[in-house]
Amino acid sequence: MTLIEIIGYLGAAIIGLSLGLIGGGGSILTVPVLVYLLSVEPVLATAYSLFIVGLSSLIGGINYARKGLVDFKTGIVFTIPAFIAVYSTRMWIVPALPDNWFNLGNLAVTKDVGILLLFALLMIFASYSMIKDKKKPAENEDENQKPKFNYPMILIEGAVVGVLTGLVGAGGGFLIIPALVLFAKLPMKMAVGTSLLIIAAKSLIGFIGDIQADQPIDWTFLMIFSSISIVGIFAGSYLSTFIDGNKLKKGFGWFVLVMGSFMIVKELFL
Repeated sequence: MTLIEIIGYLGAAIIGLSLGLIGGGGSILTVPVLVYLLSVEPVLATAYSLFIVGLSSLIGGINYARKGLVDFKTGIVFTIPAFIAVYSTRMWIVPALPDNWFNLGNLAVTKDVGILLLFALLMIFASYSMIKDKKKPAENEDENQKPKFNYPMILIEGAVVGVLTGLVGAGGGFLIIPALVLFAKLPMKMAVGTSLLIIAAKSLIGFIGDIQADQPIDWTFLMIFSSISIVGIFAGSYLSTFIDGNKLKKGFGWFVLVMGSFMIVKELFL
């Protein structure tokens, strides 16, 4: 095993640590780690990411459900359009994407490069949501309030998140959680727990689309990487009792911003 591969597997642990510490964000690093450190082809890396993100989110979601912090009705309403979109994207849209998307001067933007650029833009967008200071909740916010559904917006948001997840293999929690707070009026803790199970369901269903589309899955590698990530989740959950998650999240956001910018520069200019 080379030094780069060892660093790649350490990356799996860091992904899990971030999920355990701040409840999200780590999955945005899965594709870069797989592609740049472990030399996985980009389209296959997005498939592996769906499995890793789905399994990790399932474990986190079960933990929230045990605490009564999951709204299953809201989850189902959001998940139905999301998993239809992600399954369709992985089964039909990704395989149908052309090998050459467009040319920028002498640079040919291929399918692999295009997916990585789209992923990098998503990383930059996600980093903003982690870096910005969130407004304090209103004093009259009721943690036990019942959800009030804006069904059209929930369905649209679910479908959009599903397509993005299918294209780049990221969980999309930074899109799902605001949608649950705004359109279903869920309290933040309930939104986080519900989001984890939504991510788990749509990611694993999307991965089934890859299996049916005959993606060459290396199950041994996938299970080793996922296992290391899961160990990181438990370690992160333990450490979260000693570390300020908000400060850590902002620092992690800056790291994701740098990584996303690096990916754009590398794919376009290096």
